[in-house]
Amino acid sequence: MLFSLFSSLVDIFSFFNVFKYLTVRTGLSMFTSMIVVFVIGTPLINFFSSKQIHNPIREDGPTEHIVKKIGTPTMGGLMILLGVFSGVLLWGDLLNPYNWFLIYIAGTFGLLGAYDDYQKIKKNNSSGVSFKFKIIIQIILALIGILILYFSSESNELENLYFPFFKNLVINLGWFFIPFYLFVLVGSSNAVNLTDGLDGLATVPVILVAACFAFISYVTGNIVFSEYLQIPYIRGVGEGSIFCGSMIGACLGFLWFNAPPAKIFMGDTGSLALGGSLGAVGIITKHEIVLAIIGGLFVLEAISVIAQVVSFKLTGRRIFKMAPIHHHFEKKGWPESTVVIRFWIISIILAMIGLATLKLR
Repeated sequence: MLFSLFSSLVDIFSFFNVFKYLTVRTGLSMFTSMIVVFVIGTPLINFFSSKQIHNPIREDGPTEHIVKKIGTPTMGGLMILLGVFSGVLLWGDLLNPYNWFLIYIAGTFGLLGAYDDYQKIKKNNSSGVSFKFKIIIQIILALIGILILYFSSESNELENLYFPFFKNLVINLGWFFIPFYLFVLVGSSNAVNLTDGLDGLATVPVILVAACFAFISYVTGNIVFSEYLQIPYIRGVGEGSIFCGSMIGACLGFLWFNAPPAKIFMGDTGSLALGGSLGAVGIITKHEIVLAIIGGLFVLEAISVIAQVVSFKLTGRRIFKMAPIHHHFEKKGWPESTVVIRFWIISIILAMIGLATLKLR
């Protein structure tokens, strides 16, 4: 809204021309979303506490969690979404279809997560809605989003799959791009959801991935930089950096309250929305495989759960003491802070590797 207002005043006040720069608006969106979360954080936590909107703790989880984390408010993802939407709506180009695709994915996946959180609170257990129901709804929501993107985008790249480290390795997926995009959106959403099990564990990696894709969105939407890096140029996709900036700011603000010991958990409201949003940014920038590298920690967490389930069903044995894998290390005696910080380090390393793929071709 402010972007549209200031753009209309450029002919009168030339100073407002500065707001046309993506870098400036990305910084402003990040700052705006962070301030919004800071402002609403404490009142929201107090409200959730008074209404006993608490996070049910897994009974089979580490004993320390049952003792220390019980009674902590959940659905903190609501403040993250309010921060993200504030930054994007104020500083993003609302005529850009990519912005609305990102807003749609974040909003609908967030609503699904909120419903799941509500069911957990209502039933007073950590199960929530069934896994089958969640996956089906995610697929439906993602399919609608993909159709919106397909019919609103002017890009000719939607059906192409680009491989990092190779200059000219491109596969045209044809209509197979639809199930592939479904896999990316649903997979990334659930991967972040599985990672969100310790204080700050998912938040910092989300910030790192969002920061990387703020840069990737910018260079992909810039014809000069995209040509130099030999990556596909997609007109208008630079606006994705505004959304990523808002995610960074909102998550930084949330981390203030989520830092150990957490005053609030993001819940599925936040994790499903953030994961889906990262998948959506990977799709519009045509860096889906790079997303899997930069967000490799989320992939590792998801694989650990899949491997655990498959192993138990086929052999009756568990590979890990507990899945997702961060709980495995807790069961081995690692303090929660040690697990979190070491996983953050892994995320930083993966982020650097992912960014290196932009030049190593």
